[in-house]
Amino acid sequence: MQQIRAAVADEFDQVNQLIIDQLHSDVEMVENVGHYIVDAGGKRLRPLLVLLTASALGGCTASHIKFAAVIEFIHTATLLHDDVVDLSQLRRGRPTANAAFGNAPSVLVGDFLYTRAFQLMVLLDNMPLLRHMADTTNTIAEGEVLQLVRAGDPNTTEDQYLDVITRKTAVLFAAACRGAAMLSERDDSDCDQLAAFGMNLGIAFQMIDDVLDYEGDPELTGKNIGDDLTEGKPTLPLLHVMQHGTPEEQALVRHAITERSAENLPEILTAVTRGGGLSVTRAAAEHYRELALHSLAAVPAGPARDTLVALARMSVERDH
Repeated sequence: MQQIRAAVADEFDQVNQLIIDQLHSDVEMVENVGHYIVDAGGKRLRPLLVLLTASALGGCTASHIKFAAVIEFIHTATLLHDDVVDLSQLRRGRPTANAAFGNAPSVLVGDFLYTRAFQLMVLLDNMPLLRHMADTTNTIAEGEVLQLVRAGDPNTTEDQYLDVITRKTAVLFAAACRGAAMLSERDDSDCDQLAAFGMNLGIAFQMIDDVLDYEGDPELTGKNIGDDLTEGKPTLPLLHVMQHGTPEEQALVRHAITERSAENLPEILTAVTRGGGLSVTRAAAEHYRELALHSLAAVPAGPARDTLVALARMSVERDH
């Protein structure tokens, strides 16, 4: 990741500084919670996609810097709201904002970040892009609600699972790439191709997240093993057990999803490993990564394109 960031190091620093500047508020709680979650770091993958896409299409402008900050603010707002909904206690190796400050401040500061993102969007003075980001943010909100509806439902299908992760995660990846292309004044065909790159990359990225929930190292992921299980999320590793596991394994997973319980986590870890749930999910992620790479035909060959390819490969091969 450090090598990938190095390709746009100056622009990346500008985005981080803009984020810090835009967190300013005369309401102390806003700054405290905002800095708490932003300072926790993370991959900054979504704004990085903006910068790398712009670089591959001719170079980053001041508008790309602002747009990258917009993407990160929207993502951070969803994290704040997610953790409250999921009652999460740990993210990136430390207490979540809701654990540290409470649910109400987390929700309200998430709202602040959403609105700050659209204040920045207005400064871009690009109505087509503003319209697209309004639609994207609405779709993400629908995805969050849909995930809430699916939680605790062991009858969720793979298509329904894919619908949730597409809306909740992948559309922001797609928007990062499409927005960068729009600001680079590329035609509709190129914008569509780059959006497809982001969409498929986002799906692959989320699938690997779902694998790491069962086999990741908490020291690296910053999350507890089995968090998805305690939230009743019927992710692909569990759905595979429901379809192909023994009757005993299926009953075990069904109970865990319905009750949103990790009390039988060791047995479920055995089931998702023995039955191939993790390897099947990894294979699905690799499939979507290849679809993403195929969409890079719209990007001229060169070091910037190579960095996008490296980012796509890292997103699937990562261990955190």
